[in-house]
Amino acid sequence: MRLSEKIIAALQNTFDTLLFFATMAAKEDFVNHVKRAGAPAMNPSRRLAILGNGPSLKEQMPKLIAQKEWEKADMLAVNFFALSDEFSVIKPAYYVISDPMFFRAAGHSERIDALYKALAERVTWPMTLYVQYYNPEHFDYASAIGHNPNIRIVRFHSTVFHGFRKVEFWCYRHGLGSGNFGTVVQNGEFIGILLGYKTIELYGVDHTLLEGLMVDGKNRLCRIKSHYYDTEQAAAEPIYVNATNPPRPYTMYSYLAETAELFRGHEVLSDWAEEQGVRIINRTEGSMFDDYEREAMK
Repeated sequence: MRLSEKIIAALQNTFDTLLFFATMAAKEDFVNHVKRAGAPAMNPSRRLAILGNGPSLKEQMPKLIAQKEWEKADMLAVNFFALSDEFSVIKPAYYVISDPMFFRAAGHSERIDALYKALAERVTWPMTLYVQYYNPEHFDYASAIGHNPNIRIVRFHSTVFHGFRKVEFWCYRHGLGSGNFGTVVQNGEFIGILLGYKTIELYGVDHTLLEGLMVDGKNRLCRIKSHYYDTEQAAAEPIYVNATNPPRPYTMYSYLAETAELFRGHEVLSDWAEEQGVRIINRTEGSMFDDYEREAMK
C-alpha cells in the first residue's frame, strides 16, 4: 500500500471510529448490559449450543432430543422457536430476538403476538431474553411477555462499528457495537462470547440466502424462504426491508450488498473469537458460510 493510500485509510478509520462513538452516545449508551446481567447458572466447562431456524434443524432436532443435548450444553434459541413443540423440551437458558419486526409497529403481525404469548405462558424455567438496546418506539418487552417472572430481559448493543480493528475489538470486549451482525444467530454468538463460553456450536444455521432468488413480472425481487418450523413448502414472495412503513422492497443490488455484509460479520466474529480463545464449531451440514471449523453432528 502506498503512503497516500495509508493516509487516506487512516483518515477514513479515524472518521468512522469517531462517528461510531458519536452514534453510540446519541442512540444507545456505553454499558455492557450482557456482562452486567451475567449468567448465574452458567458452568464454564459447558458448551453453548445455538439453535438457528434453518430447515436443516428438522433433521438435527430429533438427534438433539434423543441425546438430551440440553443436559450437556446450555441452549440458546432464536426468533420463533418458542412456538415449536420442542421449546418446552429443550428449555433454552437463553433466547435472542433482534429483527426490527419484533419491536417496530411496522413489523407487527399475529405471529409475533403469538410468540410473545408463548413466552409469557410457556416459560416455567429461568431464561434470559436478549433484545436490542436500540428501541426507538419504546416497545415494552416486559408487558409483551406478561411480566413473566421466569424471564430476565437483557439488552445488547447493535450499532455497527467501522474503523480501527484494535478499537473495534476493544469495543466488543466491553459489549459495545456490532460487526454488522446481520442475523440473530450472529448476535447469539456475540452474546455467548461475552458471557464467557469457550465453545460455541451452531445447529440449523443454513444461511442459504442466495437460493430461490427470482425477479417476478413486476420487477420485484422474490425468494423462497424456508425454516425448520415450516409445515409446507413456501412459495416465492417479494423481499422487503424489515419493518419499514410503507414496505420498501429490496433491489437485487441492495439485497446482495446487505448479504455480503452479513457474511463479513461472520469473518469479524471468527477473528474476534480467535482473539478471545473461543472455538465456534459449525455443525450445520451444507451451510453457506466458511468462517468457522466444521464438525458433523455426532
